Amino acid sequence: MHSIIVGTAGHIDHGKTSLVLALTGVDTDRLKEEKQRGISIELGFAHLDIGDTRVGFVDVPGHERFVKTMLAGATGIDLVLFVVAADESIKPQTREHFDICRLLSVEQGIVVITKKDAVDADIVDLVKLEVEEFVAGSFLEGAPMVAVSSKTGEGIAELRAAISTIAAKTRAKETKRYFRMPVDRVFTMKGFGDVVTGTTSAGAVDVEQDVELQPGGQRMRVRGLQTHGVTAKRARAGQRTALNLAGDAEVKRGQVVTEPGRFEATRQIDCSFQLLPGAKPLKHRAQVHFHAGTAEVTAEGRLFGAAVLEPGASAIVRFLLRQPMLLLPGDRFIARSFSPVWTIGGGQVIDIDGPKKPTPERMAIFQRGTIAERLEQLVKESVGGIGIAGLVRRTGVMGAEIESALAVPGTVKIGTGQAAWFVNAAWFAEARGRIEQRLAAFHKAQPLAPGMPKEEVRSRELEGVPVAVLDAILASAKTVVSEAENLRLASHKLNLKTDESEAVAKIEAAFERAGLAVPSTNDVLAASGVEVARARPLLQILLRQQKLIKVGDELLFHHTALAELRRILGEHKGERFTVGGFKDWTGVSRKYSIPLLEYLDRMRVTRREGDERLVL
Repeated sequence: MHSIIVGTAGHIDHGKTSLVLALTGVDTDRLKEEKQRGISIELGFAHLDIGDTRVGFVDVPGHERFVKTMLAGATGIDLVLFVVAADESIKPQTREHFDICRLLSVEQGIVVITKKDAVDADIVDLVKLEVEEFVAGSFLEGAPMVAVSSKTGEGIAELRAAISTIAAKTRAKETKRYFRMPVDRVFTMKGFGDVVTGTTSAGAVDVEQDVELQPGGQRMRVRGLQTHGVTAKRARAGQRTALNLAGDAEVKRGQVVTEPGRFEATRQIDCSFQLLPGAKPLKHRAQVHFHAGTAEVTAEGRLFGAAVLEPGASAIVRFLLRQPMLLLPGDRFIARSFSPVWTIGGGQVIDIDGPKKPTPERMAIFQRGTIAERLEQLVKESVGGIGIAGLVRRTGVMGAEIESALAVPGTVKIGTGQAAWFVNAAWFAEARGRIEQRLAAFHKAQPLAPGMPKEEVRSRELEGVPVAVLDAILASAKTVVSEAENLRLASHKLNLKTDESEAVAKIEAAFERAGLAVPSTNDVLAASGVEVARARPLLQILLRQQKLIKVGDELLFHHTALAELRRILGEHKGERFTVGGFKDWTGVSRKYSIPLLEYLDRMRVTRREGDERLVL
């Protein structure tokens, strides 16, 4: 069944609640104080099936003291019933509610002239003319206009028909987005626990699904749900939804129920902002009441390149929020003056958590650019790149759509799916160049070293960047070779001086002559013919070439000596022996026997069993 949300708007006591009652049979004034005072204080909800369309009604207060409640209810409506009483015509809250609907970009509406039974027909006609003049040039120009009496029922059938006609033309809300539902009401039901209601603004939610509250990040579970008062297994975008939540969190109006792990609340937004013609000039750093979704916070408005925004003008404005809110590009909002409190303007979020000093070119991309252009800009600004999760948080765009949009030459993609990471191609090439320069400098400073440790390269040139990015850069760099944990330039070769070549030969020969009774390493280096400081890197060359093998902290053996040792043990395969037996076989002292046996155990040539060993 097709679903739409219809909201009421209009001055206090112009008959909004009575109108909903006449349409649906539901009295949305549920509070005792509302009954006593005869006005709506809180949001009221009702629903009605018209043909194959389920209409959810959100009845909002008209009193100026409760405009912030009206703003919470106006979020997510598809159609507004713009109510004007025939006995009073246009009043202050009529004007403010009208401004709010325009600023929230409500696209469709029906003008409803209520209380036609209280005045003569001539007065009704006069009010119609006044309203037509008032809404000229707005989304309500040319909209259906129906005069009704909620007492007698006159005009109600005609109004239902008008709602049905518009509902049939109303496009379904976008469900291919991550789930979000601003909370507009919270209550507890005995035996069920916490219940929250709202209009699902994006995506869908299922029974038993885990959800998250933002701001806050608390996790909860959907124990049960209803849409338009009917128990269901799933709620979709555009439906009035009630969620029975299980969990320890305390839910409040203004929070948003979301898909877990997708979003984070923000304290900074950049937006396209329109200041109403009737408002006072907006000064740089002015304080305002900021309304978005069902939340309200105070905020500071910062202008770019101007001290004042004049009435009726539009500009890019940055709002710094006193408390975090969950906002995404495309979300609408309302700003009200700090004191006295009155609606002064509103607009649309174009970016969250942007750079400290955005350029005009950047703001143009976020205000008028395509999704692909905005995503490319975010990747370009992110040193070392940004992952799918980060782009979802900044834009609300689905992961698959992000991957498709960024399949362009200017972006390098690393990994797939939720692990995908995107890097600006120019930065990628520049980072590769810096790594090559770093390795060249290292080889010049340490020509005998095999290469620079990979982790050191990363910490110096790509601090904070994922290892996968470094690996991708190295894979693309034909000039760089990765060996074990070291990196070197492919062009790097050992160029030993004559005395160094002679020293290498002397060091190797000394260990080869010694067999298993190896000399002190320091003594060998001292007799190499070059200074010990120069000889130590030469020793490392022999170790890397595996001509020498390190058995213990201070014991190095020539590879031929260890090969001979394996041959000797091979003659005793399957035999058990003690340390004494090993000394008899090899002729080495206990000084060398114990380290050699431990080495043979590690190499699985022998296995220790108590005081004996078995030749494997």
